[in-house]
Amino acid sequence: MDYKDYYKVLGIDKKASQADIKKAYRALAVKHHPDKNPGNKEAEEKFKLANEANEVLSNPEKRKKYDELGENWRQHEQSNGYAKGNPFNGAGNGRQQYEGAGADFSDFFEQFFGGQSDRAKSQNRKGQDYETEMEISLEEAFQGTHRIIQLEGEKLRVTTKPGAYSDQLLRIKGKGAKGSSEAHRGDLFVRIKVSPHPQLMRKGDDVYATHNIDLYTAVLGGEIVADTLSGQVKVRILPGTQNGKTVRLKGKGMPVYNHPDRYGDLYIQLHVQIPDKLTDKQRELFEQIKSTI
Repeated sequence: MDYKDYYKVLGIDKKASQADIKKAYRALAVKHHPDKNPGNKEAEEKFKLANEANEVLSNPEKRKKYDELGENWRQHEQSNGYAKGNPFNGAGNGRQQYEGAGADFSDFFEQFFGGQSDRAKSQNRKGQDYETEMEISLEEAFQGTHRIIQLEGEKLRVTTKPGAYSDQLLRIKGKGAKGSSEAHRGDLFVRIKVSPHPQLMRKGDDVYATHNIDLYTAVLGGEIVADTLSGQVKVRILPGTQNGKTVRLKGKGMPVYNHPDRYGDLYIQLHVQIPDKLTDKQRELFEQIKSTI
């Protein structure tokens, strides 16, 4: 049986942190999960191999032993390096079965890591975590919303609070794959994706927009009606407003997540529209104004 480079399997560097390992594994697990690739043997094999790599690299003791021996694992085994039993003193979950995947570990894993001797602890095995995406609009991120998702025949209501943001992970405990018992089920992670808005741009808790004003309002001052996520508001324009000026509307941005009484700000950049079709009378008036400057 050949040596397996678990770092290469997950596409990470040997100096990768535990967070890097977890992130890389989750991405591969989602991509190659049998539920998304029914009947695809190649995807199933990649899914099983990703599970195997994660089982080793996410366990500090196993990772240390793996890094120490590396490609020399066979010589160590032939010299009875494991004659006294499991080098990890029973650490880990042993030979795992993942829901719908048949993800037995390879002979390499069993022989290198003594997986057979770990089975006694399989009664406490936690099930695999699942991850999915949930797309919402900026208005829904502002107000809070919910979606109903289907998972293994079960309907789950996923709710977001006001101020939800892209790449936020919501954890639904106990809704992942089955473990050794119902109490050991994995978790479901829902990654939030906020879709782009046609007129508004979000940066943190602040929102940015542009608004056109006519030349006369810019020169003489007046009022405009601007759209915000909480409805339309009147905005005062001062006389002599220059093109590109930004007006700040305090508290008209996004709600601060988990702080319902706090809001970001709305910044409106004003674009002055120069009239390109003047009547003879209008042109004459502009000429009069010009002559007095």
